[in-house]
Amino acid sequence: MNIDQLIAPVPTLTPEDTGEKAIDIMAENNLPELPVVDADDHYMALITEDDILNWKNTGDKISSSDSLAYKPAVHGTSHPFEAMRLMNQMNLSVLPVIDNDHKYIGSVTKDTLLKYVTEHSGIDAPGGIIVLEIAPRNYTLPEIARICENEDVVVMNMQANVNERGMLEITLKVNRSALDAVVSSFERHKYHVKAVYGEHTNNDDIADKYNLLMNYINM
Repeated sequence: MNIDQLIAPVPTLTPEDTGEKAIDIMAENNLPELPVVDADDHYMALITEDDILNWKNTGDKISSSDSLAYKPAVHGTSHPFEAMRLMNQMNLSVLPVIDNDHKYIGSVTKDTLLKYVTEHSGIDAPGGIIVLEIAPRNYTLPEIARICENEDVVVMNMQANVNERGMLEITLKVNRSALDAVVSSFERHKYHVKAVYGEHTNNDDIADKYNLLMNYINM
C-alpha cells in the first residue's frame, strides 16, 4: 500500500490566510500543524501553531511571514512506514503528501497511520505476545519461526529492537493465547523468555489445581 491511499481529511491554508485564521482552523480540527497550498495546488510549507504564536502580529498574512521555509513531505508512492519514520523524527501530527511535480495530494495524520498499523500488522488479531531477549550474534529468524511452527503457532507480527543492555528484544505477536507449549519450547532451545502476554500457566498453578482435584476426589 502506498501512502497516498491513507489521505486524511486535513484542511489546508492559503498564503493569503492570516495567522489568526490558521489558529482558528487548527483549534477546530485539533491539529497543531496545517499545510499551506497555493492556487495551483503546489505545496508551499507546513505551518505550525507555535510558529504563528511567535509572530509579532498574528493578523498578518502567511505570505508575509518567515514561516514558509519548513516543508516536510512524503511522496505519494512512499510506503506508510516511511511516513511514520518522518513523523516520529520530526514530531509531527500532520505530514503532507506530494507528487512528482511537488503538487499537494493531501495529508496523513498520526491517527490514520495508527489505524493502518493496527489493521495491517496483525496487532488486532486474537492471540498473545511473547518477548524474547537474546544476544544479537545469536539471532536467527528461521529458528524462531521454526520453533513457533513446531508448536502450531503462527507469527502474526515481529518487532526487534536493541535494549539498554545491548541485547536484542524480539516481540512476537502470535495467533494463539495459550502459550505454555511454545514458551517451553523456546526455553528448551536456550532462549530467554523475558515476558509473556496471554494464557501462560506456571507450574505452581498446575500443582495447586492438581492438589485441589485430588482432595475433591478423596472426599
